[in-house]
Amino acid sequence: MAGVGGLRKAVLTAALLLTSFAASAQDLLIRNATVHTATAQGSLQGADVLIGNGQVRAIGKNLTAPAGAQVIEAEGRPLTPTLFGGITEIGLEEVSGEKATVDETLALGADTKQMTVRPEFDVTLAYNPESVLIPVTRIEGIGWTLLGAGTATGGSIVAGQGGVMRLDGGPDPTGARVLFVKLGGDASGLTGNSRAAQWMILDQLIAEARGRIGPDSNAALLTPAGRATLARYLDGGGRVMVGVDRAADIRQLLRWSARHNVRIAIAGGAEAWKLAPQLAAAKVPVFVDPLANLPGDFDQIGATMENAARLRAAGVPVGFSQSGDASHNARKVRQLAGNAVAAGLPWADGLAGLTRVPAEALGVSSELGSIAPGRRADLVLWSGDPLEVSSVALQVWMNGRAIEMRSRQTELRDRYLRPDNGMPRAYPAPTGR
Repeated sequence: MAGVGGLRKAVLTAALLLTSFAASAQDLLIRNATVHTATAQGSLQGADVLIGNGQVRAIGKNLTAPAGAQVIEAEGRPLTPTLFGGITEIGLEEVSGEKATVDETLALGADTKQMTVRPEFDVTLAYNPESVLIPVTRIEGIGWTLLGAGTATGGSIVAGQGGVMRLDGGPDPTGARVLFVKLGGDASGLTGNSRAAQWMILDQLIAEARGRIGPDSNAALLTPAGRATLARYLDGGGRVMVGVDRAADIRQLLRWSARHNVRIAIAGGAEAWKLAPQLAAAKVPVFVDPLANLPGDFDQIGATMENAARLRAAGVPVGFSQSGDASHNARKVRQLAGNAVAAGLPWADGLAGLTRVPAEALGVSSELGSIAPGRRADLVLWSGDPLEVSSVALQVWMNGRAIEMRSRQTELRDRYLRPDNGMPRAYPAPTGR
């Protein structure tokens, strides 16, 4: 049981760190850590990280703390950038079964067919920085996510735009918007129950955005704002995140993106490994769910837990995002990366899939996804290997400030762990008792 005792000691250390660190940003030196930089420097044993004005200032051994700086003794524990939580609806969804709290989809109805393709729809405008999901996710070492626009009955395969959100309580996205498109069998109901029609519609939308189909045409599908928005994603512009799994559809996607010079990334990609050389040549990042191992539908017959390892071996940039209830379970994404490592992905690539790779793919690598001078000091000190299920985040810093390691879940835990005082657990003890 020595491991349990060590973990308890580590958690106690974290509590002391939090209480000793001022709420305002100031110089901070994290000493003697195993610093996983997620850069070409790799992992540095016994290294120090100096933080000032919310940024990483220096990394090295035996750094000197400036006068008045806080000094944290890491005692060799792992230090990483805050992790990417995948493509989620954190801040857009509180209770998935309560429609009034769900804001990631647009469905204008079949009777407004001329207005159902709305790439200008931007889910970040509904983001709630006070969502209870944010602290639940953040205290587990997840510091940022990509808000995704979803498809819905009465909507379109072009779902709309999302963006990167740092889970620091701020209201605004970081970096450029990302356009979301859904293809394949699950989306065929939005295109006349035809998978082939998806390419016909996408080609027409491109023609409209390029001005080859006039806005007053009876066949036009886009509003003027939609044309302007879609045009920004052509000719090597913003990133288009395409949800697709089947290898045949991915092959067509590669041809379509090359034909129209669209910078794509793939979300899902259960059968992407079958086209790994082509994806690598096109420099297409793939955000996989490492637990996609069974043919959940006919688009995933070739699913395998070795998907990430095979893609990376071919040179494909591999990130992670889970399917299912990703918003309420974003904290589990690091465990999924660990599963990918267990299935053959090198450990460094497992960490990169939660840090550097998504940051580069989403255009925020100058701020997030690595520990390097000039980057935001969004950091996590871990009790052990961050890809191990038994490890916990001891302390998270955002912009160099220690966040309070509390959430609604920890508050409920503490509330119901109180000793019985003769009253229902929901009630505190009377004053003076």
